[in-house]
Amino acid sequence: MSYVKKIRATIDGKPVEVEPGTTILKAAQSVGIKIPTLCYLKFMTPEASCRICMVEIVGMPKLVTACSFPIADGNEILTKSARVIEARRGVLDLLLSNHPNHCFACPGNGDCEFQSLCYEYGVKETSYPGEMIKKPIDDSNPYFNYDPNLCILCHRCANTCEHLVGRSAIALSKRGFQSVISAAPFQDKWINNMECEFCGNCIQACPVGALRPKNRDQYRPWEVQRVEATCYNCKKGCKRILLIKDNKLLDVVADNESENKGRLCNKGRFEFYDVQKPGQIAILEARDVERAREALMDQLDLD
Repeated sequence: MSYVKKIRATIDGKPVEVEPGTTILKAAQSVGIKIPTLCYLKFMTPEASCRICMVEIVGMPKLVTACSFPIADGNEILTKSARVIEARRGVLDLLLSNHPNHCFACPGNGDCEFQSLCYEYGVKETSYPGEMIKKPIDDSNPYFNYDPNLCILCHRCANTCEHLVGRSAIALSKRGFQSVISAAPFQDKWINNMECEFCGNCIQACPVGALRPKNRDQYRPWEVQRVEATCYNCKKGCKRILLIKDNKLLDVVADNESENKGRLCNKGRFEFYDVQKPGQIAILEARDVERAREALMDQLDLD
């Protein structure tokens, strides 16, 4: 067996030792250093479009994107230098220049990565005020809505659909300030998309409030109890998390750390939309996976 020399470097003064080809982001994660991202998805080739993960390599004139740039032997990397902080604030400032600033009314409030980063970096309002383009909300889909006014065009939804789900049902369309994510390739409403399976994996990939299930206004993320469960709709047994509030099943999300890579099918994610009656109660306080599964089956009266 041939010996592969490992890369040795430092990140914020902390030594790291990784395999050749490892990105700066993954190297930082291996030693517990957090680098913010917006367009990055764990199971896919990095796109490096949001630029929020930029870091400084001592001796290099330009900042680099941590999600895509491979770490090199002897690198001294800074993730929180003055240059890096200024650059990240600039990215957030530009994104906010064409983004509604009404977080309290947003369905993604409290569960928005963009909101969290703006708070972390002290970006309360944009330095580039001006006219914002109002785009129509697409609520044609029976399970979720798409608000292009809240979209930051990170492409996570489209990349998830193309590379993880394998459907390519949605894509970026139009140009400039008119750019939106729409049904590919005809720029039509989402409900008319012949390729869409209504799996909702694009919703879970969205880092803001642009893609949200229709019942998202019924709860905030800190209000729900998260019950781990195994989907019983097929023999794959995908892991999922049931979101419970006041003993009512309000939503189902995939387990991002599971073998199904944070994916669910339409039945696994939205079956309760089809069969749950308004106000129906689901008794799901049990943390045990099997008990949660049985309680859900009894409540929904499934065979």
